[in-house]
Amino acid sequence: MTKMNKNNFRSLHLISDFKSPEFIEDTQRIKQILWKAAKIANNTPLKVAVHKFPNQGITGVVILAESHIAIHTWPEYGYLAIDIFTCGKKTRPYAALEYFKKIFSPKKVKIKLIERG
Repeated sequence: MTKMNKNNFRSLHLISDFKSPEFIEDTQRIKQILWKAAKIANNTPLKVAVHKFPNQGITGVVILAESHIAIHTWPEYGYLAIDIFTCGKKTRPYAALEYFKKIFSPKKVKIKLIERG
C-alpha cells in the first residue's frame, strides 16, 4: 500500500460564502452552471443533481471524477455557500470560484482553503 504524501496526493477543499448574491431559482440553469464550473476547473463532471425547496432555496451538486462541487442557497438570508472539493494536480478550484463570482455577483465573498489528505 502506498502512503499518501505531498508528492503523490493533493486534495483541496475551497469553501466560500457569498453575501447578497444574485439568486437563480431555475434548477436547469443551476445544473448548467455546476457543469460548466467543473469543466472550467479542469475536472471531469459525472452527474449533476439539484433540489429546489418548496418555499425558496436550492441545493445542487456535481459529482466529479475528482470529488464534488456543491451549491446551497438561502435567499431569505442573502446567503449562498459553495464547496469546491477537488483532488489531483491538474484541477483549478479557484478558476471555478471566479466563474461562480461572475455568475452570482456577490457583494462580499469569504473564502477558506483546506488542504486535505
